[in-house]
Amino acid sequence: MLWLKWTPGRGSNAPIVMPGPGAKPVRGEIRVNKVLTAVRMFLLYAVTNKLVPASVLEQIYEIGDTLDLPEEAQGESEGMRLRLRARHRVQEPETDIDRASDEEVVAMFLACRSARDRLTLLLLSRVGLRPGQVAGLRRSDSHLLRDSRPLGCDIEGAHVHIARRQNENGAWSKSKKTWAMPVDFLVVQAFDQYALERHEQLPTSDSDFLLVNLFRPPYGKPVTTDAIGELCESLSRRASLGRMITPRMCRHAMASNVVDAGGSLDEVQALLGQKNPHSSRPYLHPSRTRLRDAIERVPSPRLQFEGEGR
Repeated sequence: MLWLKWTPGRGSNAPIVMPGPGAKPVRGEIRVNKVLTAVRMFLLYAVTNKLVPASVLEQIYEIGDTLDLPEEAQGESEGMRLRLRARHRVQEPETDIDRASDEEVVAMFLACRSARDRLTLLLLSRVGLRPGQVAGLRRSDSHLLRDSRPLGCDIEGAHVHIARRQNENGAWSKSKKTWAMPVDFLVVQAFDQYALERHEQLPTSDSDFLLVNLFRPPYGKPVTTDAIGELCESLSRRASLGRMITPRMCRHAMASNVVDAGGSLDEVQALLGQKNPHSSRPYLHPSRTRLRDAIERVPSPRLQFEGEGR
């Protein structure tokens, strides 16, 4: 573990390892743990095929319980269960993902230079889609009428269908499930404006992908997930926000806004397309106003007992 953290790679000119105060680690905690996991798997394969003695397992694993595992990984049987736990693991720093504030999203929206960029930002921050889901949307996924039964869809109101599929731009929906995501009038208007812009720029485009290259080659090809991340960085700089807003921060903003507006956790879970109810909790960032309201709803003990002469 010490070697992984401080030893430069073969491409480095540093001839010696210099750990200590003031020295910069060569590899971070996450990278070190990934290498350790790979080494353990290699050794486990070697033990299974009798290439190394079984005593090697005692050096890389110890007996542990399942109490430190997430609830979904502990199983349904009661009582403590034992498992093999890795001996060597670096403590990874916890990184909390902040939400993009409404003011930041509005500033980014005003910094957009095209209807396509405005629609992209709304799909991230207003609908809460991941970049892979946004880049993988097809025009046939968008049902923006109040009644979509003529399209063969019984879902009421404007919505977009999110589905995992193979896409030529490498876009991929993390969620295995297919679901319909409701959209409001702001998103519908953004769809309409983008449709006009796309027809003006590419009147003969027959690509079924929703978001395509309009202003630089290859024209008509679907945008990539990397391009969506670059767009958020560019909008953050143009809006002079002082920090970079990522697509994930936009997704967190959408989930938090639903709860701030009175939505429940199961509604957030369904809107984000998540299977596990616990997966939605990291996306919730209560606003200061909602926290203040929660405190003010607690009754005063003095007022509560005034009638009892205390």
